[in-house]
Amino acid sequence: MEFFLEITKALADETRLRILMLLKEQELCACQIIECFNLSGATISKHLSILKRAKLISSRKDGRWVYYKLDNLKNEIIISSLQLVQKSLKNQVLIEEDEKKLTEVLKIDASELCRIQNEKNCCN
Repeated sequence: MEFFLEITKALADETRLRILMLLKEQELCACQIIECFNLSGATISKHLSILKRAKLISSRKDGRWVYYKLDNLKNEIIISSLQLVQKSLKNQVLIEEDEKKLTEVLKIDASELCRIQNEKNCCN
C-alpha cells in the first residue's frame, strides 16, 4: 500500500508528469530538464527527488552531469502507472510544447547548458 501511495503522490503534480513525459524516450541530463521548464534548478531538483523516491526514475552521475531515466520497468505497478500517464497525456498541447522545447534543448551541448544555467547550479 505504501509503495502505491508514494507513486500516486508523485503523479499528483503537473511538473512531475511533464518530466516523466520528457523521459519516456530517453535519458536526460538535469540541465536539459531544467532548460525545458521555466522553473529554478532547485525546484526541478525537488521534483526529481520525489520521482526518485517513488522509484519512477533513477539517476546516474557522469562527471559533473546527473542523468535521469525512467526506472523500475519490471515492476507491474510502475509499468501500469507510466502507461496510464503516457496514454492520458500524449496529445496534450502542453506536452507537445515540452517535446518541441526538448528538441531545441537537445541541440545544445550539456556544457553550454551548464554555462548558461551557472547561476542556478543546475548540475551540482
